[in-house]
Amino acid sequence: MDFFKSANAGVLNLAPYQPGKPVEELERELGVSRIVKLASNENPLGPTPQLQANLGAVLKDCARYPDGSAFQLKQKLSEQLGVAIPCLTVGNGSNDVLELLARVFLKPGLNAVVSQHAFVVYALVTQSLGATLKEVPCVDYQQDLQATLAMIDDQTRIVFIANPNNPTGTWVRREAVETFLKSVPTTTLVVLDEAYVEYVDDPDYPNGLTLLDQYPNLVVTRTFSKAYGLAALRLGYAVSHPDVADLMNRIRQPFNVNAMALAAGLIALDDPAHVAQGVAVNPARIA
Repeated sequence: MDFFKSANAGVLNLAPYQPGKPVEELERELGVSRIVKLASNENPLGPTPQLQANLGAVLKDCARYPDGSAFQLKQKLSEQLGVAIPCLTVGNGSNDVLELLARVFLKPGLNAVVSQHAFVVYALVTQSLGATLKEVPCVDYQQDLQATLAMIDDQTRIVFIANPNNPTGTWVRREAVETFLKSVPTTTLVVLDEAYVEYVDDPDYPNGLTLLDQYPNLVVTRTFSKAYGLAALRLGYAVSHPDVADLMNRIRQPFNVNAMALAAGLIALDDPAHVAQGVAVNPARIA
């Protein structure tokens, strides 16, 4: 059987995601041992020291499935972020919630708009579903929101904006984002990917959570991989209109976040000093 003829056309045109090589692989290839890995923006401080002291109870209960609703984590996120629990969708890393959004809203004949040099996952999830990817050229490595707006048509269902952007390190300012949101059709979701939000300390930075009440078509995604140092456990979330969250939860795997990640997220949220330390040793230099 020719499996390539049977596969979805959108999948055939994709190349597999290439993550940064593990240190162990480099050691095997190069025969060296003192390696500092910079390829994946991993937190050099690691997670909060409280993890080792508090995760033992989870290990004792590994025979049971995790809480599929992620109730405790959602409750704590709700309290700390000032958002309602029905607005939260928890995922196996923020990649997971990005894919859920694409699966809900994209299909052949529809399109998503991204910026040049944007996070590669936007293209992967869009094209895998047979939807069209429309790429907007950058201006000085920054997303051009005016050009992005001009690229939106009746078939555009998602606009992805990484703010700050990986890998360029640039970001779009509050006034530009608000002007953009006012002009986007309500049938188009705007996804603000704020994976690096903790590292930005600037009054002109548009914290997407403060804009959700004004724009029901806005979705904010965040992760525990970077500032919280939990990349290996895979934990992220989206904040959106409750109806969008409801649709995402309809296709979400029943236990998409494991018990260890859920427990680690709770512990990490209780140690803001550790996050502050990581930010202090890695000050943002964003243009």
